[in-house]
Amino acid sequence: MDPHETILVLDFGSQYTQLIARRVRELGVYTEVLGHHEPGPAVLARRPRGIVLSGGPDSVYREGAPRLDPALLEAGVPVLGICYGMQLLAHLLGGGVERARGREYGSADITILKPLELLAGIPSPMRVWMSHGDHVAEPPAGFEVLAATGNAPVAAMGDPARRLYGIQFHPEVSHTPQGMTLLGNFAERICGCRRSWSMSSFIAESIREVRERARGERVVAGISGGVDSAVAAALVHRAIGSGLVSVFVDTGLLRKNEAREVLDMLRDRLGMEVRFVEAGERFLRALRGLADPERKRKAIGETFIRVFEEAAEALGGIRMLVQGTLYPDVIESTTEKGPSSVIKSHHNVGGLPEKLGLEILEPLRWLFKDEVRRVGMELGVPEEIVQRHPFPGPGLAVRVLGEVTEERLAILREADAIFLEELRRAGLYAKVQQAFAVLLPVQTVGVMGDERTYENVLALRSVDTQDFMTADWSRLPEELLARVSSRIVNEVRGVNRVVYDITTKPPGTIEWE
Repeated sequence: MDPHETILVLDFGSQYTQLIARRVRELGVYTEVLGHHEPGPAVLARRPRGIVLSGGPDSVYREGAPRLDPALLEAGVPVLGICYGMQLLAHLLGGGVERARGREYGSADITILKPLELLAGIPSPMRVWMSHGDHVAEPPAGFEVLAATGNAPVAAMGDPARRLYGIQFHPEVSHTPQGMTLLGNFAERICGCRRSWSMSSFIAESIREVRERARGERVVAGISGGVDSAVAAALVHRAIGSGLVSVFVDTGLLRKNEAREVLDMLRDRLGMEVRFVEAGERFLRALRGLADPERKRKAIGETFIRVFEEAAEALGGIRMLVQGTLYPDVIESTTEKGPSSVIKSHHNVGGLPEKLGLEILEPLRWLFKDEVRRVGMELGVPEEIVQRHPFPGPGLAVRVLGEVTEERLAILREADAIFLEELRRAGLYAKVQQAFAVLLPVQTVGVMGDERTYENVLALRSVDTQDFMTADWSRLPEELLARVSSRIVNEVRGVNRVVYDITTKPPGTIEWE
């Protein structure tokens, strides 16, 4: 993305691939992820200042294992191989890769033998995060061993003359404390990047791209009530002004009072033209009889798009729809960038119907959630929206487990509002990254007023995370959880038991469906 230097990450299927891109962006260097299968000429046509080969679950010596175009190693562009990427470097260049006698998963200490530029300024021993069953037994000709552990004789290697480097560990995860220093050494010392990319430059370039794609025509934006759609609309509004018409669809699946609050802020604070569409009954009809989460997501996606097609037709002459798709949505919904697995469909990515009457414009598609918040702040989006906890496109439909009915939505809406209200009262809403309630398709026996009850179980979920690719459950105060539980059971008819979700991501996802 000119005029900024770009580092490209080739995806070999690691769960951390996108985290590599995020970390390099934090250094002020624009980064994109491409599939490992991209032809060498196509990759080089992007004029990258450096290339990172991600990790992956495969073995390089297995038939059919992911490869890359060898021309990329002969183009004079600096390359950093991470885990599988390092093993692939060794394998393609004549080194030896074999099954390790002792596999390494988790923290390990490496001894730095030759710092060179890649490891400059990093103390030895260095704590790192390992995750491998194979290792490089012998580096290729021209490579020096830069670091080792007891189980990995080649924990890092480098050929400074060709600017090719490999490391067995993962610098992109927080469990490698000096990982950002290493990535900074690669970006700045080896690739010569100036660290000139920022949210301001992203906004400027996105505005230029939106104007080029819109070509003076009117564009419609889909507003769902969440951070992403609001920021996407604000960015397009900054680019084309009155050429944007935002449509807020009340799906009937929103949080309590959400439609009116967001609508007022967009109109009054940002001066955006927003059309309101009441479509709750239509969405409930589409969801009738559906319990499977994927079928619910796709039904919502289909209905959502049809509503927008109708809105665009009523406005006349609109061919483009703005959506607030983010990078985690793309990662979890598709395999377009590499061999990583599909986790779930999002209504605005994998849940889109095959036949779509509008061209999709997704200005935030390659950003992480915290990057979107920073864009929103720079655009002047009200803090009440920017700091709002993420809300899934399918709304409460994926927080009512099983079939969605108006009655079950009403129960969940009230319980969720109590949870968020108590978090705000305790000063914790802004300190956790996402909190919500989930209505389970389970009933249990209880006792209320000396009478037997048989009512619903409600789960509370709150997570701490930086990028929403991984997350830990929030250690909320016991007295807060007790107060929330007591209020929900006493104030919300239909709930007689409240539980708290203490599952991390992975293995779980943040949402339950």
